[in-house]
Amino acid sequence: MADNDRRPIVIRRKKVVHKHHGGSWKIALADFMTALMALFLVMWILSMASDEQRQGVSEYFRAPLAVAMAGGDRMTSASNVIHGGGPDPMHAEGEQARIDYRMETRPADVRRHFQNIQRQIEQAIQEDPVLRQLRPQLRLDLTREGLRIQLMDTEQRPMFEVGSAKVAPYMERLLRTLAPIINQVENKLTITGHTDSLPYADGYSGYSNWELSADRANASRRELIAGGLEPDKLISISGVADRIPLTGVEPRDPMNRRITLVLHTQQSAEFIQRQGLLPGDEEAFQQLLESELDEATLEGSMSQFFL
Repeated sequence: MADNDRRPIVIRRKKVVHKHHGGSWKIALADFMTALMALFLVMWILSMASDEQRQGVSEYFRAPLAVAMAGGDRMTSASNVIHGGGPDPMHAEGEQARIDYRMETRPADVRRHFQNIQRQIEQAIQEDPVLRQLRPQLRLDLTREGLRIQLMDTEQRPMFEVGSAKVAPYMERLLRTLAPIINQVENKLTITGHTDSLPYADGYSGYSNWELSADRANASRRELIAGGLEPDKLISISGVADRIPLTGVEPRDPMNRRITLVLHTQQSAEFIQRQGLLPGDEEAFQQLLESELDEATLEGSMSQFFL
């Protein structure tokens, strides 16, 4: 075949254009992440709620219509999820009363309040290179009374000079660091001094662990005041010698030589200030004592004041 008879071959490549699939998958992913976040949020809220509140939520989902028609109460007239009534929240006094009531009736709020104080104390100690070395001697925990702060001795780093109430320099620094943090909250404060069980030569006839523990508690008070603590926050300063040792610690262990600061809940502070009776109890207690009830009935009625 002659070269003139050859036809050129043209190869045309077909361009493939992928179709746009849209952003529906992004919407689905966003919905999933939102639902997941909501799930974890609900789980976190339930973990912070009291048993009474969780029971109320459970009852709502069992019979939501009945609860809604009852204004939040269950048909069994049991406790309610959201406390109602009280002063008008539009007024300042009513709003303050509502806040105080919530702080005393919602344990989760009280716990968060004291946990926030605890975090501030730990952060202040961590940021100070001198106080950072004292962290193993500092014990913070929540009790029914409030936030307990225990400052404990060791043989290597005592908080006070042996057998005296003279404050060591690092103890002085620690107390003066705590003072402004304590000032930020409205909670009242108690200070208690403790000793180990090593007795003085004269036993309890002269200067003893009773006086030493009280003197150390007062020395701690003076350092807190020097650090800026408001004196009105204090409701009691006491020394208990060696009568309240640490749990699981030998009576002569240096750790028993400690100062305990307690930031009290409002109810706990009132209990102390009213010498064991809460507001409204004193008159009711006196009426019971003057009543002519038989012994069994009187004992049952008075049990509310001692349990």
